Amino acid sequence: MSEKVTDTDIAMEEIHGDGKRLTAAEIPVATTRTSDPPSDTSIMADSAPDKDESNACAGLLKFFSTIFIILFFPFSLLCSLKMVQEYERAVIFRLGRILHGGAKGPGLFLVYPCIDDVVKVDIRTRSFDINPQEILTEDHVTVTVDAVMYFRVIDPVLSVTRVEDFIGSSKMLGATTLRNILGTYKMTELLTNRADINRKMKVLLDEATDPWGVDVERVEITDVHLPDTLQRAMAAEAEATREAKAKVIAAEGEKKASYALKEAADIMSESPAALQLRYLQTLNSIAAEQNSTIVFPLPLDLLQAFKAPAPRQLHAPVHAPMHSSQATEYCAE
Repeated sequence: MSEKVTDTDIAMEEIHGDGKRLTAAEIPVATTRTSDPPSDTSIMADSAPDKDESNACAGLLKFFSTIFIILFFPFSLLCSLKMVQEYERAVIFRLGRILHGGAKGPGLFLVYPCIDDVVKVDIRTRSFDINPQEILTEDHVTVTVDAVMYFRVIDPVLSVTRVEDFIGSSKMLGATTLRNILGTYKMTELLTNRADINRKMKVLLDEATDPWGVDVERVEITDVHLPDTLQRAMAAEAEATREAKAKVIAAEGEKKASYALKEAADIMSESPAALQLRYLQTLNSIAAEQNSTIVFPLPLDLLQAFKAPAPRQLHAPVHAPMHSSQATEYCAE
C-alpha cells in the first residue's frame, strides 16, 4: 500500500514559538499530497468559480444588448421602411419567395432588412436608341440605319423573374429584329416604306417581349445613311431623270403649241383683216415692253388703194385686191 502523508499531519506536529500545537481551525489550507488521482469533490470545487464568471459575462452581454436595441431601434426603422414612388412598383422577396399579392406600390412599406429583398421597377414609358446597324439590303446595298424604340413595363413581377435585365435584353432584341427585317427590303423600299417597316417591327417586338412583362409602344427608323459613292450615283441618276422629264414636257408643250398655231392660222387665213389686227397687237406689245427700233412688215395690199392707175390701164377692168404673196410675185415679174 502506498503511504499517505498530508499537510494536516505535518502541521499538527508543528509547534509555535511558545511550544503549543496548532489547532485544526488555525491551519489555513489543507491540501492532500499523494500519488493517487484527485477525487470528484475537489474537481467540482475548482469549477464552481468558472460557472459564476460565465454567468456574470452572459448577464453583462444581455444587458448591453438590450441597451443597444433600445437606443438604435428608431434608426433601424429607417432601414426597414421603403418608399415607392408613383411611377414605381416594388417586388418584395421574403426568404427567396415573392410576397403574396404581387408588386406593391406606390406608398410606404415596412420590410425586414435581414430576410427581405426589395426590387423597384420603373413602369414609366422609356426609350432607347438602337445602335446603328450596317445592313445589306435585298438588292445588295450596304446602308447604316438608326432607330428608336419606346416601351414600358406592364407586369413588374415578370420583368424581374423572367429575364435578368429586361432593358438590355430589349435593346439586343430590337437590334436583331431591325437587321433581320430590313434585310428583306430593297433600298428604294427602305426609303419610301418606312411606315410599314415600323409597324411590322413593332408587332414582332411586342410579341417577343410580352413574356417579360414589357409592352413595346412604338418603333421608328430615325435615319438611313447611304455610302458617298451611292449618293453621287443616285444624284446623277436623279438629275438625268429630271432632264429627260423636262425635255418630254417641253416637247409636249411644243406639240400642243403647234396645234394651237395651226388652228389660229386656219382661222386667220379665212379673214385677212384678222392677220393685220394680229400684227398691230404684236406691235403694241413689243412697243410697251422694249424701247427700240422695230421693223414692221407692211403688206402691199394696203398700198393698192393709194397706187395711181397706169395710163394704159385706164379702161382696164378692175381686179380684186391681191394678197401679199401675189403682190410679191407680181413685183418679181
